[in-house]
Amino acid sequence: MVTFKLCREKNKPSWPHTNNKMKFRNLFGSLKSVVIGMIHVKALPGTPLGCLTMLQIIKEACNEAEVYLDAGIDGLIIENMHDVPYSFNVGPEVCACMTAICSAVRSVCPTLPLGVQILSSANQQALAVALASGLDFIRAEGFVFSHVADEGLLNACAGDLLRYRKQIGADDVQIFTDIKKKHSSHALTSDVTIKDTARAAEFFLSDGLVITGAATGDQADPCELREVSQSVKIPVLIGSGVTHDNVESFLGSSGMIIGSHFKHGGHWANAIDPERVKRFMAKIHHLRTQQR
Repeated sequence: MVTFKLCREKNKPSWPHTNNKMKFRNLFGSLKSVVIGMIHVKALPGTPLGCLTMLQIIKEACNEAEVYLDAGIDGLIIENMHDVPYSFNVGPEVCACMTAICSAVRSVCPTLPLGVQILSSANQQALAVALASGLDFIRAEGFVFSHVADEGLLNACAGDLLRYRKQIGADDVQIFTDIKKKHSSHALTSDVTIKDTARAAEFFLSDGLVITGAATGDQADPCELREVSQSVKIPVLIGSGVTHDNVESFLGSSGMIIGSHFKHGGHWANAIDPERVKRFMAKIHHLRTQQR
């Protein structure tokens, strides 16, 4: 049973999520324009494109983590992006491999905020991996409202996911949730605005929201960022399309998850480009100084 108290100022209920911004600040040290880089793990054993050994995959992931560290990144997400085509049936081998990779990256970055996402929509598995490897957060798909993704129909998971987090003792692992997510049709909920979706996710105890463009690398809508940020009291992150040239449009976000822009040629599947990361972080540090 959820308990709540009345706020003295406005006589409104104070739900457990009202301290989510504090949790975000405690993790990242800021509530604005945190930069979270992506480690797109090479295709895992057993997937159609898998051709590397685990030692090779782990070495590549750790090398990318070191590049990000040298550039002064604020946090990282580790994701099995190369495991195309994605499946809802994620086997135990994926969890085992991702735990090994995440544990290795944690050893490279002992104090950096780290998260994990396991495709597709393997949110409970991601929680288990995060707990086992000492990570701080996950990025979850399909938290509220059904939609049709390129993998198929994806139903809401908030109730089961948060109960699973409680059952395994992973309450300290924050869950940042996509709303109106990329690579999906939202015709099923065409009468539900992104603001309504955001409020529903907040009500269902999301730790933070992620807004994206239509596909990986596509720019999110700055107007949606403003609309959602004004509608909820939890952190709002941008999940795609942030670049050196448009970052000013997203400085009002709590965080920016960046993968494609940090790769050679700006394409997610390419190797990380250290100069792109350094140039972006230099600009961010300059913009932060101006805002003080």
